Amino acid sequence: MIAENLIGFDRIPQTIPHFCLESFRRNNKRDALAFTVDDVWHYLSGVEVVEKVRRIAIGLSQLGVKAGDRIAIISENRPEWSLTDLAILSLKAVNVPIYTTQAVEQIRYILEDSGAKMLFVSGKKLLKHAEAAIQSVERIERLIFFDDDAKPESDNRSLTLSEIEQHGIDAGDSVDFEALLAQLEADDLATIIYTSGTTGEPKGVMLTHRNFTSNVVAVSKSLPIKSTDRSLAVLPLSHIFERTVFYVLCSNGVSIHYCPAFDQIALYLQQVKPTIMTAVPRLFEQVYHKIVKKGKAAGGYKTKLFNWALEVGQQYWTAKDTHASVSPVLAAKHALASKLVFSKWRDGVGGSLRFFVSGGAPLSKKLSYAFWGAGIPILQGYGMTEACVASANRPDDNKVGSIGTPFEGIEMKIGPQDEILIKGPNVMRGYLNKPDETLKVIDSNGYYHTGDVGYQDTDGHFFVTDRIKDLFKLSNGKYVAPLQVESLLKQSPLVSQAIVVGSGRKQVGALIVPDWDSLKDAMEAEGVPTDGSREELSDNPHFIKRVQRDAVNLTRELSDYERVKRIYLLPREFSIDKGEMTPTLKIKRSVIDEKYEEAIDDICGS
Repeated sequence: MIAENLIGFDRIPQTIPHFCLESFRRNNKRDALAFTVDDVWHYLSGVEVVEKVRRIAIGLSQLGVKAGDRIAIISENRPEWSLTDLAILSLKAVNVPIYTTQAVEQIRYILEDSGAKMLFVSGKKLLKHAEAAIQSVERIERLIFFDDDAKPESDNRSLTLSEIEQHGIDAGDSVDFEALLAQLEADDLATIIYTSGTTGEPKGVMLTHRNFTSNVVAVSKSLPIKSTDRSLAVLPLSHIFERTVFYVLCSNGVSIHYCPAFDQIALYLQQVKPTIMTAVPRLFEQVYHKIVKKGKAAGGYKTKLFNWALEVGQQYWTAKDTHASVSPVLAAKHALASKLVFSKWRDGVGGSLRFFVSGGAPLSKKLSYAFWGAGIPILQGYGMTEACVASANRPDDNKVGSIGTPFEGIEMKIGPQDEILIKGPNVMRGYLNKPDETLKVIDSNGYYHTGDVGYQDTDGHFFVTDRIKDLFKLSNGKYVAPLQVESLLKQSPLVSQAIVVGSGRKQVGALIVPDWDSLKDAMEAEGVPTDGSREELSDNPHFIKRVQRDAVNLTRELSDYERVKRIYLLPREFSIDKGEMTPTLKIKRSVIDEKYEEAIDDICGS
C-alpha cells in the first residue's frame, strides 16, 4: 500500500539497528523519542538517538560485551529501554527482555536459562522485586541501572546507564561504531523472548534480525504509516507486539511517545494526540464501558440522544461491514450522530487518531462497530512471540471480527483440527535449549503450528475461534470454545473479567469479576442496598441475578449447550501475583479450574 518511508532500505543490511538508525538519521525529527520527567515532556531528536545508541554500544563493548552475549532488561516503558535494546543489537549481542510483572522464580529461570551476562534494571522498585532472583544467579557480571539513584553503593557489580554512556564518550574514536554495525548479519540472533507459560515453564523464543526486519517491510507496505505520524507506546516493550511495532514505527520515521503506566493513558492521549497507536481489547472494553456509563447517567434527552447515536453507529457499520447499501437516511443519521455525540469520543482519544491496531486477544463485534461508528477505526491484527505480527485488517479492507489477511511474504492456512498454520521469514529459529519442543510446533514443511483454532472465509480473511488447549468438553460430549463466549460476556458494562467454565460438567457457567462501580450503580437504581464488602456482595442473590441476567441475554443467540445459564461472582480481579494470570494477562485456566472447583461444580453441575 504505502512504503515510501522505506525507500532505499533494500540497499542496506537487513538488521534492526541498520533499519532504525538509518531512519533516525534520515528523518532527524525533533521529537523522534519523547518522554516525561516530573510531568514535563522531553525530546530526543533522531541524531541524538543515534549518538546515544553509539555511546551505549561502545560503553558496553568496553565492558567486554561481544557477539552472542545475552543481556537482559527488566524495565517499564521508557526511552532507555529502546536505546539499550538498539545498542545491544549493534554489538551482535542478544536482548533478553523480562516482564516487570514476572514472578521472582520466573525471573531467576529466565536469567539462568538464557545465560544472561548482564542485567539492566530501571530503578529501585524493580530491583527490590527482582533482587532475590538476581542474587541467586552467579553468572550475572554486571547490574546496570537506568535511574542514577538506584545504584547500590556497596555492590561493585553495579553501574548506571549514564556511566556506560560516559565510557562510550571516553573511548572517543578508539572504537569504530560503523565497523561494529558492518559486522551484523540478517540471520544473527537478536532476542530471546520467553513465552508466558500458561502451562509448564516458559520457553525462550529465538528471533533473528531477519524475523523482525522482514516484518517491518511487510507491515510498512500494508498499512498507511507516515513519517508525520505520532504514536503513544503504552503496551510493554518486553512483549513481541509492541517491540515489533516499535521497529516498524522507527523505520517509518514516526515520533514515539512513551507512556510508562496504563493508568496514565487518558492524560497522555490528551497531551500527545496520537495519530496511530497499538492497544489490546482490554483498553477498548474499559473505554467503552466508561463512555456508556457516562452517556446513560446523563439523564433526559442526553441519554436518549446517546442511545440513539449508539444504535445508529451499530447499524451504519454493520451495513458497511457486510457490504450492504447504506441508505441516504442512515448516512444522514450517522453524520448527525458523529457531530453531536461521537465527536466527543474522538476528542477523548486525542482528536487526531487515524487508526488503532488491536492485538493480543479477540475484540467483540459490538465494541468494534461502536468505535468504527464513532470514527475511531480499530484494525484487529494477529501474531505471537514465535511469529511476530502475521496478519491484520487494513483501513480499506477491514472485516470486523477477523484477524485480517497475511502480510506480504507470509503464508497462512488452516491445517488439521482447524488449526491456523504460519510460514514465512517471520517464524522463529526455535526454542532455546528445547529442540524437541521446537519440532512439536514447526513441521517438516516449515509451518508453525499456532495452537489457535480458526477458519478462512471466501474473501481470504482469517478468524480465530479459540485455542485448541482451551476447548473443553461437557459431560454430554459437546465441545465449547470459551473464548467466543467470554467475548460476548465482556460486552456487559457490569463485567470486568469473565472466565467460562464447565469442563466435564453438565452445562456452561461463568466466573465473573464485576465492574463493581457499575454494578452498584445498577443495583441502587433498582432500589437494592449496596452496603457491605465485596465478599459479602458477591454472595448477594440480587447482585448475582442482575449480572446473570446480562450473561443469559448476551449468550442467547448461541447454541443451547454454549449458553451461560448460571454465574459465580468473585470479589477481586484475577491477578499475576496469585498465579492466575501470565505476565501477558492470559488466564491460567488449569489454575482457575482447581482453585474454584467447588464453585464450578455448583453452577455447572458435577
